[in-house]
Amino acid sequence: VFGIEPDLLNDDRLARALDAIAPELDRIAGTVGARAITEFGIDVSRLHWDMTSMSVHGAYPIEDQDEQYPVIGYGHPKDRRVDLKQVQTGLAVSADGGIPVHARVLGGGTAEVSQVAGAMKDLQGMAGEQKFLMVADSKLVSYANVTALLSAGVDFIAPVPAAQVKDEVYAALDRAQAQAVDWIPERDTGKPAGERETYRVLEDVHTLAGPRRRDPVHRVRRVLVHSTAVAAGQRRAREKRLARAREEMDKLASAAGGRHYKTREKTAARAQAIATKRRVTACLRWTITTDEHDTPALAWHFDQDVLNAEAAVDGWYALLTSIPTDQAGPAQILIHYKGQNTVERRYHDFKGPLAVAPVFVQHNRRVAALIQIICLALLVFCLIERQVRRALGPEQTMTGLYPDNRRVRPTGRMIFYHLSELTLRIGNVTDPPTIQITRGVQLHLLDLLDTD
Repeated sequence: VFGIEPDLLNDDRLARALDAIAPELDRIAGTVGARAITEFGIDVSRLHWDMTSMSVHGAYPIEDQDEQYPVIGYGHPKDRRVDLKQVQTGLAVSADGGIPVHARVLGGGTAEVSQVAGAMKDLQGMAGEQKFLMVADSKLVSYANVTALLSAGVDFIAPVPAAQVKDEVYAALDRAQAQAVDWIPERDTGKPAGERETYRVLEDVHTLAGPRRRDPVHRVRRVLVHSTAVAAGQRRAREKRLARAREEMDKLASAAGGRHYKTREKTAARAQAIATKRRVTACLRWTITTDEHDTPALAWHFDQDVLNAEAAVDGWYALLTSIPTDQAGPAQILIHYKGQNTVERRYHDFKGPLAVAPVFVQHNRRVAALIQIICLALLVFCLIERQVRRALGPEQTMTGLYPDNRRVRPTGRMIFYHLSELTLRIGNVTDPPTIQITRGVQLHLLDLLDTD
């Protein structure tokens, strides 16, 4: 009746569309973001890279998957659903507006540390002649990755894995000698000065040796950071662990020699289990004595010297960077790194407002295509948010988004929430269709987006 092909209307249309997109994933990933950079004038001098995982429900046997596409398999899921297979996504987000200019779909078992060099090469191709700074998490810090970045002339910032810096290094630092950083987290802007998180930084050199003796040794800048908020969080976590261990050890001391803990061995096994579970093995000390009837008695305490040593390193962590000293001081290095929460916020949008309804996708090539489409939707979502904020001026805030009319920075989620209630009045031959705007905030957002 309407002259529409029946194939365009049935349930298999989604599958056929994904099959058509799948062979072009590399071209889509390499061109759409580059076009957005050009069209919208996005500054890509600093890019934040990170990966996340998405669990899938289904068997997806290896023999039924196409090896030319990311393979769905077991890995290290961010949601801790180790019972489910997964697929992963890597995003490179610009510091300018948090725009995901580059996205890659990766296999479920792909090691994050092995993807840094590939992401760097992709971003080099997109940035062209312009030099950029790559900010990532601790997975970037490996000898192979640092070698590749230094050889390519790409500057980087990443936190040092905790195992690579001993507690003795942090314990020897004098916080009073550290430089105060003139930067306030966005969440603390409305708080009194005494309640805000503060940062102090020191600088030294970090050495990275290769796996072979003939490998050159890399010496790069290391910025040692102290955060009062991190210190407070670590202190609260330790107090909670100690409180739970204290409660359980007191119960064990009362129960020693009773029906369940008649022997020294059972009492010691339970004490060791408590120490392991509550992560207090380093500071928990206990002794078990027996009387003439071999009835055990437990005495225990926490080693205060160990607790003092742990408290001395609270709040400290380290960043590695290859940026020359004359281009950025240690305080500026920290400020650059603090933009890493931008990519984490985009993953929140990826799995939040843009989350698709549950759908059965039969092949791994279709899964890869579906995730790439969601990444394109995220790109549009973020560009709209950026355009509204830029149109608002330096403050980037507006009223009308919330019932209490408070002034806030608009997010993509709130923009789409208000615009989703626009309605279309269907017209006729003499009366064209019109969009009915029911609230002033809708008209304001359309003006900010320069949309008629």
